[in-house]
Amino acid sequence: MNHCHWNLKSPVPVDYWANSGRFPHLIAQLLYNRGLNEPSQAELFITADRRLSADPLLLPDMPQATARIYRALLSAENIAVYGDFDADGITATAVLVKGLAALGGRVTPYIPHRLTEGYGLKVAALEKLSQQGISLVITVDCGITALAEVKQGPRMGLDMIITDHHTPLDELPPALAVVNPKRSDSAYPFTELAGVGVAFKLLQALYRSMGKEEQVDQLLDLVAIGTVADIMPLLGENRYLVKQGLRLINTAPRLGIRELITLSRLKSGCLDPGGISWVLAPRLNAAGRLEHAMTSYRLLVTESPSEAQRLALWLEAKNAERQKLTAKFLAKAREQILAKEITPLLIASDSDCPIGILGLVAGRLTDEFYRPSIAIRVGELVSTGSCRSIPEFNITRAISQCRNLLTHFGGHAQAAGFTLPTKNLAHLKERLSQTAASQLAGADLRPLLDIDTEVSLSELSGATLKMVQQLAPFGPGNPTPTFLSRRVNITDYSTMGNNGQHLRLKLKQADSLWDGVAFRLGDSLTKVLHLPLDLVYNLEQDRWRGVETLRLNILDFAPSDQTDREY
Repeated sequence: MNHCHWNLKSPVPVDYWANSGRFPHLIAQLLYNRGLNEPSQAELFITADRRLSADPLLLPDMPQATARIYRALLSAENIAVYGDFDADGITATAVLVKGLAALGGRVTPYIPHRLTEGYGLKVAALEKLSQQGISLVITVDCGITALAEVKQGPRMGLDMIITDHHTPLDELPPALAVVNPKRSDSAYPFTELAGVGVAFKLLQALYRSMGKEEQVDQLLDLVAIGTVADIMPLLGENRYLVKQGLRLINTAPRLGIRELITLSRLKSGCLDPGGISWVLAPRLNAAGRLEHAMTSYRLLVTESPSEAQRLALWLEAKNAERQKLTAKFLAKAREQILAKEITPLLIASDSDCPIGILGLVAGRLTDEFYRPSIAIRVGELVSTGSCRSIPEFNITRAISQCRNLLTHFGGHAQAAGFTLPTKNLAHLKERLSQTAASQLAGADLRPLLDIDTEVSLSELSGATLKMVQQLAPFGPGNPTPTFLSRRVNITDYSTMGNNGQHLRLKLKQADSLWDGVAFRLGDSLTKVLHLPLDLVYNLEQDRWRGVETLRLNILDFAPSDQTDREY
């Protein structure tokens, strides 16, 4: 049986194809699959130009926010930008600090220490900023649920502006301005900006009021990194932000990013969202996971080549350490999970797991078992949890129903975190487990694999890949196109990786011969090597030892005539 539910998309309607103008049938099918119900929308989707960038003044409280910042600039007030310790928060902090400093602002970055302070606004941190002479605090990628903390700000002489993209509570924090596209009263046409995207729109509005709007575009490289790292959908305005940001990174990378690209052996000038997700973002996140995220911030803003090199080397070492710790504590978590019956909600706990590793452990558990997962560091008095989930289960909503047990919580539908008194932990586990069991009762918990279209291998070529690349950048909401080919034979194979978990393949369908690769499918695929197979895959360009070839990246398979299909 195939490992995923296969959802082969419906064929593009004949009238859509006929009216799609210059686009070949394959591109018309891919555009239709991505929700572009009118061919007239296709050109804008492909060009992904400035027309996708909405008016920043449509965001709620934007006039109040820009007016207060402008006043702070004119009177040379001390401004603090209060960010988060993940890649989105780090890039958002860098964007706003650099943007305000370029206007002459006296700006101080503040990113809390994950291990000693925890996520979000903290009263102790606000007191520290007040003592340093700060009079205006602007949050980025945090603050939307910090009602009590924001209320304390004015008592310390701090005016507060909140910019965030997380889901608000029913009550908004009592700040001078709360800029968030997810507010229920927002008129902004696109709700899926990252935290760095919201920070950029604030700058865009401010610069526009000064007649300098074009200048802010030089920060789009940071916007692209934060948007991709935070797994935001690459649709709508995010397509424009990421496409333009990638152009900057590939033509004129800032010093710190250039050093990371060099050390990680990415090909300069060819960075795509995958390179951000799998290479740059983990390194930027490594600082905050194990020590302090300010190191990554300094890497992004440094103008010193020697400092850029030193900081990039440090992050490279921290990322290697992070990988080892993740493997260690993931093994312990898997042992806990497998020691008992697999339940709808997976919960693993440990008293030694670094807080910064919890989310990675939970994510790996969800990837492997396709269940919502929680990894918890159990402390003597206070415990911390990080959650990852699946589309069928909104983990943040479930946690919010237990808010009376928690000290802090927040997140998205499929990623969240919380802290609570350890004495409440058993009760929390019980309530969340009951909620998951109820909501997921009867569900066949396998991931859904959307397939764009069925093709024969003879239809694929370099020209096909070139056509497909018109839809880039790819990512959530606009996934890399996925194809299905039936009755394909494996004529040869070799193993790769530890214990042969990956395979290099020689594939044949009729007279067409192709190379393929199957990651993490080695054990199951070798059992059916002599059978005709239905394969689901992406078409990609492989760069191996300086040689570029086309190959199939196998995502799933099933013996032909035994495919569990969903149509």
